[in-house]
Amino acid sequence: MKTNLSQSILAVLLSTLSLDVLAQAHDNPDPLLGTVVIEQLEWRDTPGEKPLILEGHGWLGYDLHKLWIKTDLDVVEGEVEEAEVQALYSRAISAFWDMQVGARVDLEPSPSQTWGVIGVQGLAPYFYDIDAALFIGDSGDLAARVSAEYEIMLTQNWVLSPELSLDFFGQNDRSMARGSGLATAQAGLRLRYEIRREFAPYVGINWNRMFGSTADFARASGEDVSDTHWVVGVRAWF
Repeated sequence: MKTNLSQSILAVLLSTLSLDVLAQAHDNPDPLLGTVVIEQLEWRDTPGEKPLILEGHGWLGYDLHKLWIKTDLDVVEGEVEEAEVQALYSRAISAFWDMQVGARVDLEPSPSQTWGVIGVQGLAPYFYDIDAALFIGDSGDLAARVSAEYEIMLTQNWVLSPELSLDFFGQNDRSMARGSGLATAQAGLRLRYEIRREFAPYVGINWNRMFGSTADFARASGEDVSDTHWVVGVRAWF
């Protein structure tokens, strides 16, 4: 069921993008472009372990139509603890906003889960980068995520970047230790030095907090519901 759903969604995305590519190649000189962005490749100073975090995305397409791939990986002591991949068709709906639809697959933790995705991404007033999405699971489960980031140019090279991400779920899932409503919040503050626009090492601080039933499940398992740690990493794009 999960495999069939994800394959069907990806097939629709690729066929739609292919039609757009052929149409634009014939009628419009709009060039085919692409990029890969490593938003965060960092080590976090967590007691007892030093997790490696990778968050990034890549896109390929034209001015109005693009195929996006988003990834989020957490690796602890060589083992992948969390792995999420999204494949999305992105359509510009205004000068600063795109609508995105597609599929998300949570490969880890097990068991894997597949979601349909519908969301928006763009630049809000006052230059806030916003990424908001609704996720619909195979069994009708609902989830949502809202992320916001802002960049403060201290100098031509030094950039201070606060960010906030909130995760919501529509129902309790004891097997996955997830509760309904606001489940987790993550806030960070990173200071990077852009050696070049394409490459910037950074240091910062990151805060995580669980809420509601999600926090209750964590306490029952003997886990902390809140933690704060220092980070060091790099941001790059190609």
